[in-house]
Amino acid sequence: MQHADKIIHLTTRLARWGTGLSFAILIVAVLLQVIGRLTGLSLVWTEELTRYALLFMVAFGAGLAFRSGDLVNVDVVCETLPGRAPWVLRLVAALVTAGLAIYLLPHAWRYVSIGKMQTSPALGLRMDFVHVTVWLLLVFVTIFAVLRVLGMLTGMEDGKPVKPDEDT
Repeated sequence: MQHADKIIHLTTRLARWGTGLSFAILIVAVLLQVIGRLTGLSLVWTEELTRYALLFMVAFGAGLAFRSGDLVNVDVVCETLPGRAPWVLRLVAALVTAGLAIYLLPHAWRYVSIGKMQTSPALGLRMDFVHVTVWLLLVFVTIFAVLRVLGMLTGMEDGKPVKPDEDT
């Protein structure tokens, strides 16, 4: 199971770096907006860049939120059930999450491809570079959900969310 641990570690690291970089870009763009308003210098492109940075931050962070249990969860019901029922429900939830994300991946890619024909108004970016955030979000959620299912089926994990300090 060392391969799964490496995949988890690399994917987690990539998602954290992507989230951090997106957040840093968002902070700089907002700071430039504030400075622009104080100085009277209008930087139109900063509002657009802020939006795109937020999209990338969510795309990279969604898988991490799934892994840590920070996505919407109904543990109150699940964890109070007797016996093996909580484990089964966590497995079913991970399977359904992975299945839905996998189903949506080709549709998201079609959405990305439509962006090749569009450009953003202020930055002039091809919109497929922005639309790829939807696809990335699904990729990260798929990877973490599939790894949770595999970990549960092999007995390497119990399916409970992994808090950041517990990561490998």
